[in-house]
Amino acid sequence: MNPVKIGVVGCGGIAQIHHLPWLMSLQEDFEVVAVCDLSADLVKHVAGEFRVPMAVTDCRELLAADVDAVLLCPADPKTELAVTVLEAGKHVLIEKPLCYSLQEADRIIAAVSPGAVAQMAYMKVYDPAFELARREVGGMEEVTFVQVNHLHTENRQHVQQFNVRRFDDFPPGASRAMGEARQAAADQALGSVSAEAKRAFFILANSMIHDLYGLRHMMGPPDGVVSTEIWPDGSSITFVLAYPGGCRCVASWVDLPDVWAFRETLEVYASDRRVMLSYPTGFARGIPSEVTIHGIDADGTSFSKRPVIEWESPFRRELRHFRDCIVEGVPCRTPVAAARDDIALIIDIIQAYTNRSS
Repeated sequence: MNPVKIGVVGCGGIAQIHHLPWLMSLQEDFEVVAVCDLSADLVKHVAGEFRVPMAVTDCRELLAADVDAVLLCPADPKTELAVTVLEAGKHVLIEKPLCYSLQEADRIIAAVSPGAVAQMAYMKVYDPAFELARREVGGMEEVTFVQVNHLHTENRQHVQQFNVRRFDDFPPGASRAMGEARQAAADQALGSVSAEAKRAFFILANSMIHDLYGLRHMMGPPDGVVSTEIWPDGSSITFVLAYPGGCRCVASWVDLPDVWAFRETLEVYASDRRVMLSYPTGFARGIPSEVTIHGIDADGTSFSKRPVIEWESPFRRELRHFRDCIVEGVPCRTPVAAARDDIALIIDIIQAYTNRSS
């Protein structure tokens, strides 16, 4: 079977560290025919580094080439690009976040052509450790408590381990235009809110989105947001979600910029069992996630076990799934349409804070 011909839009860190290397490892499944970025020097470098025949700075040139699918991982917001790609009838894999407002989400969803695969790059859902933890949680009789801790360090601490190239030839005014578009989308989503609430909103959308979509796939949608705390200036956030049956989830994202102490965990508790999932930083390569299970045997003996995880990069697994959706017609596990629920929840979390503060 011929490989899926794919173009990559956005050649920054996540493309250089993960997407392009894994696409190169899947040459029976994908053929990267073009790369695109606003930086002419960057896209030229990336095309040479990964032996891609076509390098362009305009997405329309990429779409005019012989491509079946597009991987979108440019700087946010990417709404206009997503709509352009989808209206061209291409399959698309979109890096998180999809967008910032429900109006943007509805535009993107409406642009999906019949038969086209529109998949979110929600890579943690494809992590073998997440899949194992989800099966364990599915066997619990009654979940009573869930805790998420995301202790976030400065990304440069992790990115500096890789030879990520950057160039200074960004078109004049492009950064300002993107910043203005981000602010406009946030205003559309939230209305007029404080600077700290808006900063927390972008943290939820750009980073804690991993925890939110993981919760949705693990626990289903929450009944609502009980409360939200934001401190000291919007750089840290804790919120409480209510789930059916009285279960509560306490989730925190804490900014620790100068400490090498990244920690991202999801813990699910029943009366006689705990399942804990621990992730490495998303920039890690070759470091598997871990699952720890605590429980009580039938004879009343407590136990703790850490199953061996079948190792394959979640980035590689999500790419293989994307190919299977396109070629084999497999139902998409992370459709763009479902990502609208994550955007709605982010807005609700911020509104729980702003409504209390007003």
